[in-house]
Amino acid sequence: MRFLHNNSFLTPVFTYNEGLPLSRYEQLPQIPKNPHFSFSKKLQQHLQGKELLLTEIPFPVEEIQNHYEKGYIQLNYGVRRKQQRLFCTRCGNSNSSFFSSFDCAKCGEPECHYCRKCIMMGRISECTPLYSWSGPHFLEETDSQLQWEGQLSKGQAVASQRVENAVMNNNELLVWAVCGAGKTEVLFKGIERGLTEEKKICIATPRTDVVLELAPRLRHVFPSTSIAALYGGSEEKHKSAALTISTTHQLLRFKQTFDCIIVDEVDAFPYSADTSLQFAVEKSRKEKSSLIYLTATPSEKWKNDVKQKKRDAVTIPARYHGHPLPVPEFAWCGNWRKQLSKGKLPKNVVEWLKERLTSGKQAFLFVPSVRLIDEVVGLCRELDQRIEGVHAEDPERREKVLRFRSGEMPIIVTSTILERGVTIPNSDVAVLGSEDGIFTESALVQISGRVGRSASYPTGNITFFHYGKTKAMIEAKSHIGQMNHKALKSDFITKK
Repeated sequence: MRFLHNNSFLTPVFTYNEGLPLSRYEQLPQIPKNPHFSFSKKLQQHLQGKELLLTEIPFPVEEIQNHYEKGYIQLNYGVRRKQQRLFCTRCGNSNSSFFSSFDCAKCGEPECHYCRKCIMMGRISECTPLYSWSGPHFLEETDSQLQWEGQLSKGQAVASQRVENAVMNNNELLVWAVCGAGKTEVLFKGIERGLTEEKKICIATPRTDVVLELAPRLRHVFPSTSIAALYGGSEEKHKSAALTISTTHQLLRFKQTFDCIIVDEVDAFPYSADTSLQFAVEKSRKEKSSLIYLTATPSEKWKNDVKQKKRDAVTIPARYHGHPLPVPEFAWCGNWRKQLSKGKLPKNVVEWLKERLTSGKQAFLFVPSVRLIDEVVGLCRELDQRIEGVHAEDPERREKVLRFRSGEMPIIVTSTILERGVTIPNSDVAVLGSEDGIFTESALVQISGRVGRSASYPTGNITFFHYGKTKAMIEAKSHIGQMNHKALKSDFITKK
């Protein structure tokens, strides 16, 4: 291998061996380590446990080159060929439709292929290596003491012990817990035990909103522990930490780093549908590690696996405060799309909104698509100018959610982006057009789970406004009823 110094970037030039049986983790040949080399501890902390592009390493090229030549930095193929097929080392993509090529000025090849699947993380091509640390291991010094004086419910206590066992024995576990069961608190003891044993732990979630909610909660109960919150736009992307809270997208930058990965909301989009994110979780965990999944709405396959004991699982069918889950009501509202086209909201929807505004109770109003949000918000503002809308691509998304949390905003009109990860203590929920295909059983159960989460306000109203009942609506209501029955039978909720 040789390097070209091109526009301040190191560019490796190498030839692929067609058909070479490379494993997913196999790298380019390692240069023997010079034991007398005085390496950079800052570079060590930045690179350890990660696999990055050169543009993601804010150190002089000459310093990186020096560490490589002394055997302290390892290079890996960015895009390689495996049995005549292209394969992206970073995201695991091998689908030819997600590769493209360009006339590359770096390697001089007229068709240098790059991966489009993970291009949002920076372009990675056949002549673009990934850099990782191969020198001495940096041990994160941190205080792992848990400072939490709360008390677990019966269901939480059982699950907490199972989580702790999984962390210590490097096992896989599914925690199937209803919305509002207190899954985060169930993790505390396992995290504390793992940190005490100097394990690196990651809580991964598909959505930024969940990272933003979890980070302050965990910093509060682990005040002396180094914690990094990673998401698009985060200022802590290069922070070394014992406990990491990350979107699953950010795990694409890690490699064999974590002793324990906890995947929250494993059924949520995009994780459930994107194999590259599932690949990222596998790639970022150590060969000997624990993997814990959390969900309130497992897929049918996972439910069957649990029933057939093919998957180790623990179920929490009740909320931590011992009250049953609020059950949704169905309310026919006629052809609401036609009414919207005439600049009107259905009459019973308007009455529902007025009741919340009069009582001072906050509320979520879910609609089937982003394009409807502005239209519905405009009509809602005839009742109160403080009502706003939010969706995934909203540039003010974070600020609006914070205003809603603080109580400045009485009602928020939203897409399914807020079906998870946002908790408002005393709130109600309505779904306009709940018969729409976007509202699956899982989505409707999660939306219903926004209500009654607080011990101070354990009840609330959930209304599915519809123009015809669907199987998903009926199954969501049945799902909630079954969990209430199971909790009552297990003596996990207060008997009436």
